[in-house]
Amino acid sequence: MFRWRRGQAHYSGWYWSATTGAHVVYESRLELARLLLGDFDPRVTVIAAQPFCVSAEVEGVRRRHVPDFLLLGGDGVVTVVNVKPPDQLARPKVAAALAWAGDVFAGKGWRHEVWSGAPPAVLLNVRFLAAYRYPDRVDPATVSWLEEQAVTSARLGDLENAGGPLPADVRAAALHLVWRGVFRVDLTTPLSTATLLERP
Repeated sequence: MFRWRRGQAHYSGWYWSATTGAHVVYESRLELARLLLGDFDPRVTVIAAQPFCVSAEVEGVRRRHVPDFLLLGGDGVVTVVNVKPPDQLARPKVAAALAWAGDVFAGKGWRHEVWSGAPPAVLLNVRFLAAYRYPDRVDPATVSWLEEQAVTSARLGDLENAGGPLPADVRAAALHLVWRGVFRVDLTTPLSTATLLERP
């Protein structure tokens, strides 16, 4: 559970994940950004926030650590994610705690990711695409029509004007399919009618 208080430096909340079909908690905007990227990744099948606490005595000192997220891939690979702002990573105490946690996770055969951000353009596009992650907010007939198009790549604007469903429905369905990983786009440039949609 999280708390709000006047003047706090971070923002907590609940994010509805298309991957889990349920809400996932986050404790900062940086955590929300990593959560969005995890939800957008078609390889991720499970997302859990603050999944467990590891505890051990190391050189007479009791260490405890709760990671921010656990991501399970469709290939069975577990990735434990710790989200930290770049300035915190330079602090010896934080670096030592993360190194210890990383050793614990590696001992279990898990990947350990320390995440501090992504290119702004990528995050901006993924935030925009997240509005289309809800399957019940797009026309299912248009989604099916787009999935059945025998094209390996096409501009978004060309699909909208292909003489099929209404252009607005095509755009929403196309962006929903980008979110689902059916189409791939260049996330480093702004999305527009000129955006090229490609089949992976």
